[in-house]
Amino acid sequence: MTRSRSPWSLDHMPDQSGRTVVITGANSGLGAVTARELSARGATVVLACRDTSKGEQVASSLPGAEVVRLDLGSLESVREAAEEIRGRHERIDLLVNNAGLMMTPRGVTQDGFELQVGTNHLGHFALTGLLLDRLLVTPDSRVVTVTSLAHRWGGGAMDFDNLQAERGYDSRGAYGRSKLANLLFTHELQRRLDEVGAPTIAVAAHPGLSRTSLARYLPLPARPVISAVTWVTGQSAAKGALPTLRAATDPTAVGGEFYGPSGPGETRGRPVSVGSSAGSRDPGAMRRLWEVSEELTGVHPQIGPLDVG
Repeated sequence: MTRSRSPWSLDHMPDQSGRTVVITGANSGLGAVTARELSARGATVVLACRDTSKGEQVASSLPGAEVVRLDLGSLESVREAAEEIRGRHERIDLLVNNAGLMMTPRGVTQDGFELQVGTNHLGHFALTGLLLDRLLVTPDSRVVTVTSLAHRWGGGAMDFDNLQAERGYDSRGAYGRSKLANLLFTHELQRRLDEVGAPTIAVAAHPGLSRTSLARYLPLPARPVISAVTWVTGQSAAKGALPTLRAATDPTAVGGEFYGPSGPGETRGRPVSVGSSAGSRDPGAMRRLWEVSEELTGVHPQIGPLDVG
């Protein structure tokens, strides 16, 4: 059994002292758990979240924690948040792209993108691109993007002809596309990092079936049923955050790796390295999504020759 398939728990997490960590959506759920556990091991945590009052509540119990307002549905907000973080920190050891929306009613972001792909993918693409230079000057830095089992929905292939769900909106399909985009982004980012021998790696994780507030937008007829199923068969947010924490801290993790629960259907269990759909590893789709994301956001991540001390 390889190390990445071996049992892992919080007891395996190395000391995080001296590390600067940025976590999106850290005001509740998986993000708040991730922030607390990393802070407990010495990391300086930046909580980047839309609801800053809730963020301050979480930060109040974390030594040295900071709160930055970030609305991933607004590229203006993303740029402002990135500028504030850059102004405070010359280096970033870890960026956790955690925030997300699930199966929302039809809507658009401030910039006119379909709400789920705009928030879950495009906002994070832009934020990562704007902070990337702070990561690239930091040895052993990481970008961890939280995705979902839902990346397999719809056959696990990206529909570029309907990326913004302009034809026949389906909340489930839009969510699946956004989560597939998270993986395509991770793999393409890693490919580009490999090209220049960067000290940064890109890793993905999914929480399985976890008891969080993410399902609050589900249609009313389905919401109580799915909530009941999640309560019975799923796991707590504390356990759901373990794949993210392993992706963020396991010294044996490699770029492009994907962590999720080890149990039946990857719905619950201890975090291990798992597989993803063939569509999430399609080189053509990876490159095309990157190019489309640059065009839509106006952010062009710079990954060039490096001189890292």
